[in-house]
Amino acid sequence: MVGIVGYGAYIPKYRIKVDEIARVWNKDPESIKKGLLVYEKAVPSLDEDTATIAVEASRNALKRAEINPKDIGAVYVGSESHPYAVKPTATIVAEAIDATPDLTAADLEFACKAGTAGIQMCMGLVESGLIKYGLAVGADTAQGAPGDALEYTAAAGGAAYIIGKSNVIAEFNGTYSFTTDTPDFWRREGKPYPRHGGRFTGEPAYFRHVINAAKGLMEKMGTKPEDYDYCVFHQPNGKFYIRVAKILGFKEEQYKIGLLTPYIGNTYSGAVPLGLSNVLDNCEGGERILAVSYGSGAGSDAFDITVTNRIKDVKDKAQRTSYYIERKEYIDYAIYAKFRRKIRM
Repeated sequence: MVGIVGYGAYIPKYRIKVDEIARVWNKDPESIKKGLLVYEKAVPSLDEDTATIAVEASRNALKRAEINPKDIGAVYVGSESHPYAVKPTATIVAEAIDATPDLTAADLEFACKAGTAGIQMCMGLVESGLIKYGLAVGADTAQGAPGDALEYTAAAGGAAYIIGKSNVIAEFNGTYSFTTDTPDFWRREGKPYPRHGGRFTGEPAYFRHVINAAKGLMEKMGTKPEDYDYCVFHQPNGKFYIRVAKILGFKEEQYKIGLLTPYIGNTYSGAVPLGLSNVLDNCEGGERILAVSYGSGAGSDAFDITVTNRIKDVKDKAQRTSYYIERKEYIDYAIYAKFRRKIRM
């Protein structure tokens, strides 16, 4: 079966606390933390962007896959913060991991689900026999306007997945997508910060798509929530994640390991890939996982995954996700503004 051959994560070490952002804008930090269930977020340094995050995550994935990078036939990088408007991130990643030149590559954009869209594309190419391995990356250095609610959550990080048929550490039992034209979040060309529909981003956008994608996949697979050991969902904040898990009938022991947003923020295209990587880090073989992404605009990709015993042999060949979560250095708002280039010279 087509499955995951290798996976890798990367999160920048710098953090800014919700308390510090709230201090600058004279807001109540306790109210914000309670409302969002987010305490701090990861911030990229001046020399970090979606390309560098994707390269680091891909190198970690290669360590676990133990394959020749020249055997990778496709590289897809999903993000809504590519460093160039016209110039692919995917070619930078492919060159950095020594996978060029015999491959196809492209950048993907579907808000926060572009990374999982890349996984689906790799699954199809591998299943058809057109390529031996495919690399799909979800990574972002998300933007939030000064003083906007997004500033408390918009973070940086990403994860990479090598998809193939041999020596898989996890098999894809099935996938299902639910997509509509729901304009809950957008950014016009040339604009530095996105805009959003406030509360409209909840019920008709996030919850509708994630719930329907999860239910659609479980109906397709003939499964129920109790058939899964773990689940992971897109996590714009901690509250949405926990609420959707409970609506679908999942218990805390199933969803808690995949919930990273309270500690690193919303990594957008990297959110579900990072949550899934943390779940895989805690598997021993035989576990079944439900993973559902969400991208504004709007759509969700759902995956039914069974972990194989090979996970025990490879998961410690690269840094675990928890290493990057715990490796942190706090900064104040001035340094944060400098790193995020919010100061116009």
